[in-house]
Amino acid sequence: MTNSLSPVLKQTSNVVVDHAQGMYVHSTDGRKYLDFTSGIGVLATGHCHPKVTKAAQEQCASVVHAQYAIMKHKPLLEISQRVADLFPAYIDSVFFSNAGTEAVETSIRLARQATGKPNIIAFRGCFHGRTMGSLSTTSSSAAVRQRVQPLMGGVVTAPFPDTNWYNMTEDEAADFCLRELDYILQVQSVPQETAAMLIEPIQGEAGYIPANIRFMKGLESRCREHGILLIIDEVQSGNGRTGKRWAYEHFDITPDVVVSAKGVASGFPLSFVAAPANIMSQALPGSQGGTYGGNAVACAAALATLDVMEEENLIDNAAQQGARLKEHLKELQLRQRAIGAVTGKGLMIGTHLVDESGSPDGERASKMLKALEKRGLLMIKCGPWGGNVIRWIPPLIVTQEEIDWAVEQFELALEETA
Repeated sequence: MTNSLSPVLKQTSNVVVDHAQGMYVHSTDGRKYLDFTSGIGVLATGHCHPKVTKAAQEQCASVVHAQYAIMKHKPLLEISQRVADLFPAYIDSVFFSNAGTEAVETSIRLARQATGKPNIIAFRGCFHGRTMGSLSTTSSSAAVRQRVQPLMGGVVTAPFPDTNWYNMTEDEAADFCLRELDYILQVQSVPQETAAMLIEPIQGEAGYIPANIRFMKGLESRCREHGILLIIDEVQSGNGRTGKRWAYEHFDITPDVVVSAKGVASGFPLSFVAAPANIMSQALPGSQGGTYGGNAVACAAALATLDVMEEENLIDNAAQQGARLKEHLKELQLRQRAIGAVTGKGLMIGTHLVDESGSPDGERASKMLKALEKRGLLMIKCGPWGGNVIRWIPPLIVTQEEIDWAVEQFELALEETA
């Protein structure tokens, strides 16, 4: 078969998928793989869940596309209310687009228009997307920013409380980062010019690194004191991935704006920004929108996804299986010096690989992915140091037996690649 696919796309595996169901992918050469990638955290209900598939098929026979700047459609109205109901009552307005990066762009424009202020404070290591506005707030790796600058102005980057990087306790890291943030507010982006703070509560591409309560409460208090919007990016961490509906719930805060995508519609392209209507109404007419935003088929799939998550208790399962997974990996860390740290929450866990000197080992991580693929387990990596973090993001339907088997294969692959 002739391959005219752009070389810009680099695949982490050699798999060509023929069909997929539940936790498993079947390749064109007849092999079966346990999928612990979820399409980078998208497939909350697994591959081709029967209820989601049926909803999409039925919607395709009714209305595929009704552009939402021209007309409304029933799935759009229903999913708007269902999503709003997932938040505290004050977040009562939802705007839909296709991808996480689009939703982040929407939140940036909204923050500037609602406050009349120009600047956005982002946090080091966070990933918010590859379109130019969201990319300007991204600092998870050099690769996404190289040879595309200059980027959007009005962005200042503050430190994130990565306890492993700073070699500090949670409280020490929180206090250090908040002190640095106060300095930024004093000399780089004064409150009168700061529209919003934009943060991943659990960093994705940087290595599944959680913030902590002390730090997040500190952000919240500064935003309230200075009239700055607090935007929480839940593109990867939301929709039950961490064992709670939203990762920000782990940190006892109340955001002003929430951005989400990935697990919303089980593989169909749908993202959203949720905010109070009095903030959303400040957006200027024509400043937000997109041709395919709020697509009818994607909305129908999202409604079915919410039903499945509730009926099958997938958020509870993410919490339970995530705790089991983390316990196994912590035990494995005691036996394997190559695991420098285990981070994350729920089914969003990172294993940080290091060499004998304790330095990040991206080369070993790449070898691990190939070894795991041969063993029938698909995984992916991330992290700023050559991608030294192997991430565990299975569909939320994963079972205890599948967790145990995956950890066994991981240990065997560690021994093979030593």
